[in-house]
Order: sequence, then structure tokens, then C-alpha cells
Amino acid sequence: MKKELSLLMDLYELTMAQSYFIYKKNTFATFDLFVRGLPPNRAYLVACGLEDILDYIGNLKFTPEDLRYLSRQGLFSRDFLRYLSGFKFHGDIWAMAEGEIFFANEPVVRVTAPVIEAQLMESFLLNTINLQTMIAAKASRVVQAAGSRRVYDFSLRRTHGQDAGIKVPRSAYIAGFSGTSCVLAAKLYKIPAVGTMAHSYVMSFKQEIDSFLAYAETFPAKTILLVDTYDTKRGIKSAIKIGLYLKEKGYRLQGIRLDSGDIILLSKLARKMLDEAGLGYVKIFASGNLDEFKIKKLLARGARVDNFGVGTNMGTSIDAPCLDVIYKITEVTDENGKFLPKMKLSKAKVTYPGRKQVFRAQDKRGRFVKDILGLEKEKIKGRPLLMKVVDKGKVIYKTPALEKIRDFARLNLGRFTPALKEVIPSYKYPVIVSPGLKKLRQSLAGQLGKN
Repeated sequence: MKKELSLLMDLYELTMAQSYFIYKKNTFATFDLFVRGLPPNRAYLVACGLEDILDYIGNLKFTPEDLRYLSRQGLFSRDFLRYLSGFKFHGDIWAMAEGEIFFANEPVVRVTAPVIEAQLMESFLLNTINLQTMIAAKASRVVQAAGSRRVYDFSLRRTHGQDAGIKVPRSAYIAGFSGTSCVLAAKLYKIPAVGTMAHSYVMSFKQEIDSFLAYAETFPAKTILLVDTYDTKRGIKSAIKIGLYLKEKGYRLQGIRLDSGDIILLSKLARKMLDEAGLGYVKIFASGNLDEFKIKKLLARGARVDNFGVGTNMGTSIDAPCLDVIYKITEVTDENGKFLPKMKLSKAKVTYPGRKQVFRAQDKRGRFVKDILGLEKEKIKGRPLLMKVVDKGKVIYKTPALEKIRDFARLNLGRFTPALKEVIPSYKYPVIVSPGLKKLRQSLAGQLGKN
């Protein structure tokens, strides 16, 4: 890891771990990480963040500096700090592949390990899955709304901090975005880097057309002109002059960008003017606080937009800025080492006990029709979604290339009914609880109710 992340956890993880160290040092447990409920207008989620989880597991250790800091808190014993000094994860992790579509109450990550180790994973796992899955789901909706048009990530300046500035482009690219304005993310993840110009660039020249000409001379094969700094119609006319100039030199103006005003009216006007000038190949880009809701309205009303730049609303998932993602214990070993199922009975927060798997059923055409949440050892027809990625502390899963993850997400989503992908969906995908899991839950609830 490029950063020391061992202390990227809530304090109670460590205080519980010290108590486990005293009273349950040899106890094993299983935890499920899942999303309790979907946000409004979300019919599905896109699993994202596994690569960072595996990197975290493979590199996690407490440095001498970490231990000195913890010692100064006056909470932790020398024996416990000595234990942390040699800390290594020894457990098993099962997870859904990045790009997998999943739904509420389905475990996306399952951890079985010594209870101390499993507990110390909690904060990082929740933080990672929350951000990246939330963004991937939002970005996927934007891609669906845009249809065949390309969508680009312009969110860096509005994302919540440096880490999000890098993770948002990766998550959005997995969901189907075609590139990012963030150069560091483009470099790290081999995502196409894209960009045009700012209004400040246009305003720095005496005349708008002077800025256009300077940019075209600098990047003759990559010119996209921002036409709405002053009067948009005049800006389009100036862009056409530059387009014809480039054409004479053997280049093509790549596009114009509309960032404000009536995008529907202006895009229609721009398309007409460009076509009449013999520049039918010039693309029209739109940006400016766009999201899936606005893109759907623009296209439904006939906007002549070829590609979209989407920033703030996607990069912050503005209508659903967090997920109800939780990490709950589902089984614990007794003094004989036997795993006993556990569940939470709090009102509206009841959990499913035991070690579980998610099975996805399909029809004869290969279309996904339902998921079954069942016990791991139940014989259930369907593709199991959780795969083993860490075995006895060793990472055994090789993360695919980002392009393969992106293709997997696209093909995966394509096997669900189109109704699932509506911007305001009325369809709810069936997630069924298996007979075995129902029986275990009812039996355990009855036992706990008597305690």
C-alpha cells in the first residue's frame, strides 16, 4: 500500500479486539458485509472495491510508530500491543467479483477468521465498499440513461477528497464511463484521459475566436471548443470558422461543448449550423450538473447531444450519497471450536444467521430471473456469486484487468430485464430466502427470544 492504513479504523475495533484478546483469543467468527436497503430510485448495485480490499489484506501491519501512538492512548496493554506488532490476517474471505450486480441483504463480502482479525477488518471494508459501490451504481444509471452516447467523468473538483478523486473515476469506468478528466486516475488505472478547456482560457484572450485558434493550433487533432463563454450562437459560429480552418489543413474539429443555457435548444441549433457548414462529423458535448435524471429529460425532448461530461452529481452520488452498508456477525465458534449461528433481533434490523451464499438463477435464454439467499451448503440451483479470494490469509484471487472488469459489468447487467435499468424503476428484482435459511432463522429467533 502507498499509505499506511493500519489505523484507518474506528477506535472501538481496537478496544473490542483487546477484550477478544483476553477472553476469546482462540474464537473464530464469520461476518457478512451487505447493504440493508437500496436508496430511492436504485433497483440494483454494482460491486466495486475488491481490488483495494485485497491489497489491504496483503499488506496490513502495525508499524512501530502505530504502536507508539496506541500506547500513548492509555487503553492498551503491553501484551495486546505485542500481539499487534506481529499482526497478520489468517482468515478466509469470500466476495463478489467487481462488476457483479447485487441487491439488498445479499452478502458482497464474507469474512471467516479469528474474531479479533475479522473485527479489525470492519471499518476499512465498509469504507471501501460504501464509496466505490455507491459511485459505480450511480455511474451505471448515468450510462443507462445516456444509451449509446458516451459519458465522461468530470468530477474531480467536487469529489470528497483525494482518495475519492481517484476511486470515483475507476468505479465510474467499471460502470461504463468512457474516460476521466483526472490525470492521476487515468495514469494509475489506464483509463482514457479526456478534457477540453475552461471558460478562463477563453476569457484570457482578447477575442473568443483568438482562444479557439490558439487551442486549435496547439492541438489540431484533438480540438474541442467550449462555445458558451459569451454568446453561445456566436461561439458556435466561431467554432465553425475554426472547424473549416482545420479541415483545410487536413484535420477535423473533434467537437464543441455546451456547458450552460437551454441545452435542448442550443444543441439543435448547433447541429443545424454544423451540418450546414459541412461539419456533420463534429460531435456535440454537453456538461453542467448533469446526472441520469437530466440526461433522460434532455434526450426525451430531442437534444442533439452526442456525448456527456458528468461531474458533481455522479462523483458525489448527490441523490444517495451513502449506502446502508453494514458488517454483521453471523456465526461464532464455541469452546469446542464448533460454529454456532448468530443473528441480530433489533427491530427493523434483524439479520440472517449462518454462513451464506447467493445463488443466481436464469431462464432458458440466459436472462437472470431471481437470486436465492441461502446457506452455503444448501443444494440450490443457480450460479454462486461469492467466490473465495483469500485462503488462510493468502490472497488467491488475481484481480482482472480493468477492461475485463468493465466488460463483465456490462455483460452482466445486460442479462437482467430492461425494467431494472429504468431511471425511475417500478420493477423489483426477486431475492428469495431459501427454505434452509428461513428455518434456521426462525429456530434461532425462537431460542434467542426465550433468553
